[in-house]
Amino acid sequence: MARPGPGRQLRLGPGPPLRLLLLLGVLLLRGGAAAAEPCQAPRQWEGRTVFYEHGSGRNTRAAVSYDGPNQRLRVLEERKALIPCKKFFEYILLYKDAVMFQIEQVTKLCSKIPLTEPWDPYDIPANSTYEDQYYIGGPGDEVMVQEWSDRKPARKLESWVGVYTVKDCYPVQETYTKNYSVTTSTRFFDIHPGIVDPSIFTPPSTCQTAQLTRMKDEC
Repeated sequence: MARPGPGRQLRLGPGPPLRLLLLLGVLLLRGGAAAAEPCQAPRQWEGRTVFYEHGSGRNTRAAVSYDGPNQRLRVLEERKALIPCKKFFEYILLYKDAVMFQIEQVTKLCSKIPLTEPWDPYDIPANSTYEDQYYIGGPGDEVMVQEWSDRKPARKLESWVGVYTVKDCYPVQETYTKNYSVTTSTRFFDIHPGIVDPSIFTPPSTCQTAQLTRMKDEC
């Protein structure tokens, strides 16, 4: 049987050479990932979250109001069960004023605490690295999401991974890592755009005589 001579490419019937088809396939795959651009997340929304601290194993469920333009966040811890000697708080974080108010939900006792960390919006930074795109759920009940991270070519591991919906760019989950271990993760759900009552960012009158130490959540 005659063999292809040097420099010739094997053909499988009519059409372009096999080597060319493989090369085009690789280029298309690379081009699809490279073409992905971070979507623009909603700048104001309200919803619910579950915040998980991996070190302590603690889950915190809360209703959240997010105001990106004014760098404000309101977190209202949810009571899911009667837990003896457990306090629940409302938090009002005003990053432009570098202050956080902690309000005990029953007594309205208030603490005023300095905010030392910078504003970290719920969005996908422009210099993020595209990781993957996939469906959450199953046939007939699925949502397409994209996964992004702060991983760079010079650093194999990431310290932040964000999962956002493709259609409206709503946050689904954010995970932070440090020293090769997951530190916190947040799941988002029941989100709707806008803020119904902006006055929720105004601290109650009890905060006019706020104490300067953070309250504990146990008796």
